[in-house]
Amino acid sequence: MAAQIPDKFRDLFTKKAFAHLGTLMPDGSPQVTPVWVDLDGAFIRVNTAKGRVKDKNMRRNKRVALEISDPENPYRHIAVQGEVVDITEQGADAHIDSLAKKYLGKDKYPNRTPTEVRVIYKIRPEKIATMG
Repeated sequence: MAAQIPDKFRDLFTKKAFAHLGTLMPDGSPQVTPVWVDLDGAFIRVNTAKGRVKDKNMRRNKRVALEISDPENPYRHIAVQGEVVDITEQGADAHIDSLAKKYLGKDKYPNRTPTEVRVIYKIRPEKIATMG
């Protein structure tokens, strides 16, 4: 069942705040990666390159968890358990550029390689815990 990001925590998705994304490895063990995130309406969006560990994990097992701490107050945070409901390459290059603007102040994502394929993962929040 979908849950909504509380209004008083939506700012964490517009700040330069890193999310820690938890995915599951093939053997069921957890894997955590810091990622850039934003919101698309009620959905959390993450962007990565096709073939990376988190990409493979989210394609195989749609269950994920995210935690974002407020960079101005680490005791204020949001933790989300959710499900990847859409994986697309469409618009992913523009999306990573918008995240680069937010996190790096650059118009274009500077770490792109010629062969990488960018992918957007849309996550539906299902359980939310907040503090602060």
